[in-house]
Amino acid sequence: MAVISAPRYLRPLHPLHAILLAFPLPLFLGALLSDLAYRASFHIQWANFAAWLIAGGLVFGGFALLWALVDLIRSGPARRRHAAIYFVVLLVMWGLGFVNALVHAKDAWAIMPEGLYLSAVVAVLALAASWLGYAGVRAGEAA
Repeated sequence: MAVISAPRYLRPLHPLHAILLAFPLPLFLGALLSDLAYRASFHIQWANFAAWLIAGGLVFGGFALLWALVDLIRSGPARRRHAAIYFVVLLVMWGLGFVNALVHAKDAWAIMPEGLYLSAVVAVLALAASWLGYAGVRAGEAA
């Protein structure tokens, strides 16, 4: 006799968490593009744009990080590994983003090349954090 079970659905992010997580990737990516424009043109305003975009990414990333910590504490055993990886990636993204903000506080060309490299790493980490955050719980796992 075949056993029929109810299908399990993905557990989505809370809508507010999803909104907060939507900001770091475009902001940190914009900072990377601004750094590339600054390297190509030497116009200081591009470095200023990058600094402000990094600050915005840190604000929204910090709130997403806080939410991820609460989610990690509240998660069940089946979801704890995914929540821990997501939290660690967000934490590393925020930490390197903070270091990047300190580098971008330097004067003019002094931010190069460290600022560019940090912006690239932080943008990739923001992409990974978004991917992990929106992945949720896979079908068949307990929520």
